[in-house]
Amino acid sequence: MNIEIKQLDEKWKTFILRNDHGMEVHILNLGGIIQKIIVPNKHGDFENVVLGYDNYQEYRTDPYFFGAIIGRVAGRIEGASFEINGKKYELERNDATNHLHSGEGFHRVFWDAEPFETSNGVGVKLSYFSKDGENGYPGNLKVNVTYVVKNDNQLVIDYLATTDETTPLTLTNHTYFNLSGNLKDTIEHHSVRINSNNYLELNNELIPTGKMLDTKNTPFDFSRGRILNEGITSDSEQNKVVGNGYDHYFLFDKNEKGNIEVKDEVSGRVLKIQTNQPGVVMYTSNNLEEGCELSGGVSKKYLGVCLETQASPASLHSKGLPSILLNKDEVYNKQTVFTFQVN
Repeated sequence: MNIEIKQLDEKWKTFILRNDHGMEVHILNLGGIIQKIIVPNKHGDFENVVLGYDNYQEYRTDPYFFGAIIGRVAGRIEGASFEINGKKYELERNDATNHLHSGEGFHRVFWDAEPFETSNGVGVKLSYFSKDGENGYPGNLKVNVTYVVKNDNQLVIDYLATTDETTPLTLTNHTYFNLSGNLKDTIEHHSVRINSNNYLELNNELIPTGKMLDTKNTPFDFSRGRILNEGITSDSEQNKVVGNGYDHYFLFDKNEKGNIEVKDEVSGRVLKIQTNQPGVVMYTSNNLEEGCELSGGVSKKYLGVCLETQASPASLHSKGLPSILLNKDEVYNKQTVFTFQVN
């Protein structure tokens, strides 16, 4: 196992984490962005399985959040405002009248980065101090995000944070996965399994209505695995409202750890995801525009699938969902593990 550090210019660095079996994860200090994940297919060919840019400067203005840490709050906050203890906080309206992915959030900042090695992995620890009032959020927030690559072809992401004042916090990583390798195909024929009986209904602005819908006998039932194209071509109003596909929050069944499985039959690649987060937003890149130069190809709809493990910001306005408020003296401690295998 080893770590390679590339100094791209005065500020930008890439950290390449390699295990003993050839798996690589490339991480930028800007936004903690995952640029590449290189893993084998069933023939032993190593290829990149995420969407990103070859030209690192593109990440400065990237509208798609490729591979980035999202925070303080991942997702949409209705009306770009929330209340804590009767006090109203106004945020940037960057998605119609709503607030998406914290505006100029954690994906736009340079993180302090510290590489390290352990007996069973190589990693980089990213640290950022978000000041009280930054992007409209209360409280001074200390955040650490740690990436570790292990020899069993696992990528482990640990999120740790503390605040001196109650603040909303739900962090995630916004990587777009494409298991075909080097963008050879779209994700329309990827199969996904999610342990979830309920998902959140969305309105025309993609804001949860507060209504929890049953997945049973719908294109949202992934309990036994489902080809993504079934939702992309579905006549279901909920598939149509997001631009034909998925951009929905699935709540994990309470007695199950957040287990997700993604398969691509052609390459034989399998991605397994485990997390202690209460749910996941699955987004099938319905709004990814054509013609953007990416590493390995050109962007188009359905080129990647995001699996954003997190709690839902809808809890700020709707009851019955896991809270995203972090209080003073509490510790935010979340983990998501991505395991790459072949069939």
